[in-house]
Amino acid sequence: MTKFEAFASEQLRADAPKFNVGDTVKVHNLIKEGSRERIQLFEGTVIAKHGGGISETFTVRRVAYGCGVEKTFPLHSPHVAKVDVIRQGKVRRAKLFYLRDRVGKAAKVKELK
Repeated sequence: MTKFEAFASEQLRADAPKFNVGDTVKVHNLIKEGSRERIQLFEGTVIAKHGGGISETFTVRRVAYGCGVEKTFPLHSPHVAKVDVIRQGKVRRAKLFYLRDRVGKAAKVKELK
């Protein structure tokens, strides 16, 4: 095991949340403003998961005030305090980039029963 692999395995989060593409999640993101810290929520649909190990990321999309907003979060970052799964989506593909072109009800993902 190289020094990099040892460091990466040491930094992995033990309580990594379990969610899939298509799930609606609420990400608790730690924001630093000067000397203050606060938690900001970002709720949306997971449209992609990328990578593995220490560099694993996930992209969350939501529509705010008629404008689509996407944020990519590192899964093992200390700035991601918690990820809550609101509902599980029923999808048939690994990346949901087609949701970018959809508007209204067509942009919804069906719920897994």
